[in-house]
Amino acid sequence: MSQLIALLEDIRACRHCVADLPLGPRPVLRAGPSARVLIIGQAPGTKVHASGIPWDDASGARLREWMNIDADTFYDESQIAIVPMGFCYPGRGKSGDLPPRVECAPLWHARLLAGMPDIALTLVIGQYAQQHYLAGEEVAFPTFRTLTERVQNYAVYGAAYLPLPHPSPRNRLWLRRNSWFERDVLPELRRRLLSLGIGRA
Repeated sequence: MSQLIALLEDIRACRHCVADLPLGPRPVLRAGPSARVLIIGQAPGTKVHASGIPWDDASGARLREWMNIDADTFYDESQIAIVPMGFCYPGRGKSGDLPPRVECAPLWHARLLAGMPDIALTLVIGQYAQQHYLAGEEVAFPTFRTLTERVQNYAVYGAAYLPLPHPSPRNRLWLRRNSWFERDVLPELRRRLLSLGIGRA
């Protein structure tokens, strides 16, 4: 536990990308040694950067609805860890926020995961997290071209991983076009969480 605490302090003091961050560094993550669920998303937006609380926005509200849990459970580090692909707000591009900084995951993820040996379910949210954890050269999972294919074929990743689309309000059209997600995937998500003692029946 002390090693994980020290690691989190190091991450929160990180200035590796300071020259490239328009709002400056503010790493946002949560982790605890007893966590059973790991949420891997993209990177903080401006609201999360301001508050320092992960998923403290409309996307987070929808994610908690998908998981069928309240905010107290969501932010309970003894149950749920939140580790984005990029810990700091990356800035704005032409069509929205920039992708997560590529430095974060190689620098920190492996050490964070080593400090959380009881993780039983990882929610892999959005294309950047899925490309790293489900579609990289070092993973043995089947290759799918798109996020939609990965989410629709969630069963191939076994019990340890569940790919999800980003719960951003911008994805309303995707959700309308893919009604199978709410019908098939959300019940599976809630079932897996309940099997770990997380959520409401």
